Amino acid sequence: MANWNPSTANTPGPAGAVRRWVTLARACEILGVNESTVRRWADSGQLHVFRTPGGHRRFAEDELYALLESGGHQPDRVLENAAVTRIRRGLHSGRDETKWNDTISASSRDQLRPLGRRLLEIVDDYIWRRARRSDLELEVTQIGEQYGRELRQRGITLTQAMQAFTFFRQALDQAAKQLAERSRMTPEEGQQAREQIAGLADRVLLAFSEVYEPGT
Repeated sequence: MANWNPSTANTPGPAGAVRRWVTLARACEILGVNESTVRRWADSGQLHVFRTPGGHRRFAEDELYALLESGGHQPDRVLENAAVTRIRRGLHSGRDETKWNDTISASSRDQLRPLGRRLLEIVDDYIWRRARRSDLELEVTQIGEQYGRELRQRGITLTQAMQAFTFFRQALDQAAKQLAERSRMTPEEGQQAREQIAGLADRVLLAFSEVYEPGT
């Protein structure tokens, strides 16, 4: 790891292009991983990095994109995969807290499943900043509204819908804990991720519960 040299802040890159140096946060956005992972790759020499006089890391933007395009480090879907696994196990467990699932027909579950999968993708992308968060927040609200319409049209009561929501929220929370462990997040990063997930879950809850309000 080299020390920061102002003269190299915009240096010739591949094919004579000007090399841009970006912050740790921006590097995380490009690669779709958390700060701990980027730091680990930098410390192991997998990423070219400079230190500013204040001790902050700066990364070569062209190297980040080249690494991503080469498939060297694809965005990890740890959260999404962990949540899907927990949800599937829970639904097949036959526990009392999943009895609401028996009231939904197989065809309805097939139609709702893509919504659930997309919601998990959004949560995963939100945590790793793979897209504009404002756009993801809007889509989460829209999915919540669509969930509400679909469930209500199929005769699912508000109580049953809340039971389903609680089940999925608990699965996400447990997956977040697993994410923090596997990604070697700091306690602060892990707590922040869980708070962000809770915020998105609240958006879903508010959106689909409004659909159930009398007169809607």
